Amino acid sequence: MSSSSNFFERIFRAFRYRDFRLMWIGACVSTIGTFVQQFAQSWLVYDLTRDPFYLGLDLFLGQLPIMMFSLFGGVFADRMDRRKMLLASQYIQMICAFLLAALFATHVIQVWHILALSFFVGLGQSFGGPAYSALLPTLVDSEDLSNAIAMNSIQFNLARIVGPTIGGLAYTTFGATWCFTLNGLSYIAVIISLFMIQVKFIPAKTTEPVLTSMKEGIRFIRCRDGMTALVILAFCTTLFGFSLNSFLPVFVRTIFHKGPETYTLLLVCFGAGSIVGALSVAAVEKMKGQGRLTLIILLSLGVITSAFALSPWLPLSSALMFLAGATTMASASFMLSLAQLITTDAMRGRVMSVYNLAFRAGIPLGSLALGKLIPTFGVSRAIAGAGLALVAVALYFLLMNRETTFRPASQQEA
Repeated sequence: MSSSSNFFERIFRAFRYRDFRLMWIGACVSTIGTFVQQFAQSWLVYDLTRDPFYLGLDLFLGQLPIMMFSLFGGVFADRMDRRKMLLASQYIQMICAFLLAALFATHVIQVWHILALSFFVGLGQSFGGPAYSALLPTLVDSEDLSNAIAMNSIQFNLARIVGPTIGGLAYTTFGATWCFTLNGLSYIAVIISLFMIQVKFIPAKTTEPVLTSMKEGIRFIRCRDGMTALVILAFCTTLFGFSLNSFLPVFVRTIFHKGPETYTLLLVCFGAGSIVGALSVAAVEKMKGQGRLTLIILLSLGVITSAFALSPWLPLSSALMFLAGATTMASASFMLSLAQLITTDAMRGRVMSVYNLAFRAGIPLGSLALGKLIPTFGVSRAIAGAGLALVAVALYFLLMNRETTFRPASQQEA
């Protein structure tokens, strides 16, 4: 009994910190709302257009401001009160959710409204994302950082399960208006938590130009052993391995010939697997050979993605979605943990903005490319090809023996 208790205490030790608990709860509620809206939004875009390109375009426009402005957001996250930056980001996203609900409720919604609001949400996230990435590690001690990152992944993927479930029920029972309204209301939770926490990091006053600060962050990445490789690997991972969920409505409609209930099932399977993957990271975070293990997991993700793309049987596809969720989250958590451990708090906003830019840029670029390839080659071949490309990337890093590239700062020479 005691060993079991010690095991769970080790897995969930980040919850010993009050501010982390508050942020976790607020972020979880808000992320649930985001997935409720995402469910309705993806289904609505495909129903309005019947063109998979618009699914990719919607995701691309949501990520475009992040690609354009997150580097500036990283600089400001190292200069300003990170809590205030996050609050501004939440206000922007909340307004967009309520506006989308109003447009749908008044029956004037058009696809360009959704695309435009996705862009404005991405604009808010381009400054809120670096602030959140920089704020989170300051809520726990350094020895519990990896665990906090894994726990943050768990809240994200718990929301991935609960959100689509609520979204599916709300969409089929009450309509898309309630999905967007629930998302707007969910931002209140994270806003309250931000007012309750105590921010320890106080940025140093500086008159240094923004571009100079940005260059300093990029120089830090280039000089810090392991960071450049992690940035490249993060981009390739999301470019080839994270586009599957964006085109699930196409699989549901054209391969399985089903409706929103099947879409919900696949998203829930993915989310359940993601929680298992994050818990696994929390359990083995001190395991040696973390870089090599990450690459093996990425190789598995590529194989699983290709297998799902070629599967015509829903039960097998559901099982593969569970495995895809586990490998996706385990690899992402391992890479993010290493990136956070490599950097310093004074540089964290800038460094993590570059890492997050690479990580997030791959998603819309991959989705946009696949949105164009799917009409030509079919959804199965296009997604299977993306999975094989991820296998090739993982094999390259493995065969090049890049294990020493992924060492955390504590293992590097000062």
